Amino acid sequence: MPRTVVGIDVGGTFTDIAVLQDGRLSVHKLPSTPQNPTLGIVQGVGEAGIAPGGSGGASFVHGSTVATNALLEGKGARTALVTTMGFEDVLEIGRQSRAELYDLEQDRAPALAPWELRFGLPERVDFTGAILEDLQPAAIDALMALIAESGADAVAVSFLFSFLNPVHEDMVNEALRKLQPAPFISLSSRVLPEFREYERTSTVVVNAYVGQVMSRYLGELEQSLGEGLRIMQSSGGSITARLAAEQPVRTILSGPAGGVVGAFHVAAQAGFPDIITLDMGGTSTDVSLCPGRIKETGSSSVGGHPVSVPMIEIHTVGAGGGSIARVDAGGALTVGPQSAGANPGPACYGRGDQLTVSDANLLLGRLRPDHFLGGRLTLDLPRARGLMESLATGLGLSAQDAALGINRVVNANMERAIRAISLERGYDPRNFTLVPFGGAGPVHGCELAQELGIPRVLIPARPGILSALGVAIADVVKDYSRTVMLRGGDLERTRLDEEFHGMEGLARAELEQEGLPAQQMTARRFLDVRYVGQSFELTIDYPEARGSRSAAAAQTRNLARAISDSFYRAHLQRFGYADRGEPVEIVNLRLKLDLAVDKPDIPPQPPQGPDPSQAQIADVGVVFRQGELATPLYRRELLSTGNRLTGPALVVQLDTTTVIPPGWQGEVDPYGNLLLAMG
Repeated sequence: MPRTVVGIDVGGTFTDIAVLQDGRLSVHKLPSTPQNPTLGIVQGVGEAGIAPGGSGGASFVHGSTVATNALLEGKGARTALVTTMGFEDVLEIGRQSRAELYDLEQDRAPALAPWELRFGLPERVDFTGAILEDLQPAAIDALMALIAESGADAVAVSFLFSFLNPVHEDMVNEALRKLQPAPFISLSSRVLPEFREYERTSTVVVNAYVGQVMSRYLGELEQSLGEGLRIMQSSGGSITARLAAEQPVRTILSGPAGGVVGAFHVAAQAGFPDIITLDMGGTSTDVSLCPGRIKETGSSSVGGHPVSVPMIEIHTVGAGGGSIARVDAGGALTVGPQSAGANPGPACYGRGDQLTVSDANLLLGRLRPDHFLGGRLTLDLPRARGLMESLATGLGLSAQDAALGINRVVNANMERAIRAISLERGYDPRNFTLVPFGGAGPVHGCELAQELGIPRVLIPARPGILSALGVAIADVVKDYSRTVMLRGGDLERTRLDEEFHGMEGLARAELEQEGLPAQQMTARRFLDVRYVGQSFELTIDYPEARGSRSAAAAQTRNLARAISDSFYRAHLQRFGYADRGEPVEIVNLRLKLDLAVDKPDIPPQPPQGPDPSQAQIADVGVVFRQGELATPLYRRELLSTGNRLTGPALVVQLDTTTVIPPGWQGEVDPYGNLLLAMG
């Protein structure tokens, strides 16, 4: 019986289904059901021809925004924090850094565990893991009474130095499990066994805050889809639904991570490993820079709350097809971050009454009323035009100029996001290929590339469901970390190898419990390194020993130099300078275990000639900055390898529309991608 993998990505506007069967890809797209995402998933899976319940050998991998939405919308559980006495206010104190340095009236996000639900216990472990003050049973009993009385639905436990010795957290966990009803319990020694009490505490509180919501959701989804459901995590790999329910903080950027994985796979297959991804959906745009690899970070902030679990480096802005356009109090045209979402959606969907980016693109002719979603949804042009004329009157513009203005404003928002991950990080965007995807990405991709000087744009064959494809092909990944704080003479390869071997032993035992073939997984080792006294780290590869025993011994003696050299190069790339005279230290060890999954086998197709006339279905009027131009309209599935397109042109397909402006040209590559460049 053929093996089928179903990738599911739930966005703010659409739910995307990607079905991989025997190396072949089929897709399905339908409106999301924000009130209950499970309904849209089950409906979409059924419409894609896959029987829910896991029959037929199908396995499901899901990119979820449930935890993200619960955090951003403040709809998580009533959460208590248990910590070392004297550190109850660490969430309020935080760091002295300011997100907006010159904003004197900024408001911080309120702590997810309010002051009345923060409890300090008399216990203390020192920086070596030795117990200075033991936790007494009487203190635990008093705590249980307070938590039962507080009505907390979730409890986060984060003691000082518990990452070195978790015995006190384990004692509290055992007592909490006996409460009825039992709260959702989150231990920092299991979620994030690393130093920095603020970030560790914030991460474990976020995990507890969204835990009940995610557990309930995944339980319902497993009942509908069957056991074996896997969830995409923010680091670009999938984990079991059980682990995702226990540690939902690892899924905060689940959906966007799938998009980066899918884009990198498609671009690398086409011969372009250095890419900038642009995932423009209905509510937001996610951008990521991949310099021959997918970049990760261990320090992020979501909704103003630090989250220190491994994540793909993704920058998000409120710019999507459903982003609402309006005139602000100062008379300026603004777009986003508010979105019309899936319900009611943009005005042109026939239900909403707020003007959006999609409405502007429809007015400009860049979206076609009768070719949206493969013709399944006819867009309401008169409704969008009426709202655009109302907005234009207030601005003293024509409806066409107002629509062009909306287009330029949303493009400017996305340009700033791309600059933030490229120029501000020491990367020249002219050395990369832009890969736009999502339902709206290919509409704006060429104009963005032109403004930023990016020489090439690669439009994947299925851009509108690329996140679902990325979720389906994502490897199974497990991340582990351990704080060590080593410098100078402590940097011995034998000691580091022993630490890594211990982590790998724990990891493989957990994998076997989950039924995963631990022997088939590949281990990768990394180090978090910083200058001594520095307050942040950079992650580098662990230098592997090479050659004979004598060579390995020599490498042990030179390990500090190898680590320092790698760190200096990374520091120079990131910040533009590196002081080779300053000593460095290893802060954390990181272990990543990967189990590769089968990728779709798409053989390159032979060229069929440059003439695309067999795919042209009409000539239409489209408005560009040069004015309204006669523009050929092509159907994507009718294009063949080697077909050349010259702008202006529109290419329509089920999941998106590609806009090729004047001055651009390109061709269909052997893998079905559109490779575009300025003429």
